[in-house]
Amino acid sequence: MNAESDERREVAATVADDSAAGDERTAERELGSRAPGFIRKSRLLHLSWQVGIFVVGLAVVGAGIAMLVLPGPGWLVIFGGMAIWATEFVWAQIVLRWTRRKVTEAAQRALDPKVRRRNIFLTTVGLVIIAVLVGIYVWKFGIVMPWKIDQ
Repeated sequence: MNAESDERREVAATVADDSAAGDERTAERELGSRAPGFIRKSRLLHLSWQVGIFVVGLAVVGAGIAMLVLPGPGWLVIFGGMAIWATEFVWAQIVLRWTRRKVTEAAQRALDPKVRRRNIFLTTVGLVIIAVLVGIYVWKFGIVMPWKIDQ
């Protein structure tokens, strides 16, 4: 428990130093529990709060994992479960910050004109290859509607 508090103070001090140094990034929230104050005051109540948050987050992440193979927005639900965990656990907050940073970097790379031209070119080549393969299949076998198949 003390390691989390020390880690929170170090990260908060690092963020404060970065902000004071004139860095243009916005200061990130302090790591740690976001439980209401009356819950944090009681050790037993806070522990039960953490168990509840963990169980709810685990259920949401489990549903997201199931949605990876079933219909549904699996990754979105998994990140939602991570966000639930991040309301209480420092490790989830760090993972969520890392993921947010990587997604932002990927979006910035995708907006680069060179990358956009390359992606458009590769998409066009892929569509042409698919069209040629479909054309060859139709030329060789023709189009047979499912209700006209002779058994």
